Amino acid sequence: MNTTNLLEFDLEGLAAFCEKLGEKRFRATQLYRWIHQRGASDFSQMTDLAKALREKLATTAHVAALPVISQQESKDGTIKWLFDVGQGDAVEAVFIPEDDRGTLCVSSQAGCQAALVAAWRVRVVNRTVARKNRSRR
Repeated sequence: MNTTNLLEFDLEGLAAFCEKLGEKRFRATQLYRWIHQRGASDFSQMTDLAKALREKLATTAHVAALPVISQQESKDGTIKWLFDVGQGDAVEAVFIPEDDRGTLCVSSQAGCQAALVAAWRVRVVNRTVARKNRSRR
C-alpha cells in the first residue's frame, strides 16, 4: 500500500490530509510542529496525538526527506547537496554557515544543478549545528 509523504504538504495541505482522515484541523498544527520543529518522523513519538490517530498515520502516511544523491563539505563548513526529486531530475542546495546565522541557496529548477537562483537568510536554530559548523573553521 502506498502511503503519503507528509513532507509534501504545507500547513494547509496537512489540514486537508487530516480532514480526509476524519480528523479536526488542529491536528495539522500538531503534526506540523512534530515534523518541522521537532524533526520527528516516527508517529509513535508524537505523544500529544491520540493513539488511534498515530496508528492511522502509521498505515496511511510517512515522513521522508528527499534522497541525497551527493553531499560535499568544504573546510569552511559550507555544505552542498544534490537531491533526487524523481523522474531523473535533481535540485541542488548549498548551506553557507556564518557565526550567527546561515545562508541557504536552493536551486528552483529541477535538473538545473548550476543555477542557484534563490537564496534565503536562515537563522541557525539548532545550536548544536551552529557549534559544529564553527568548530570546523
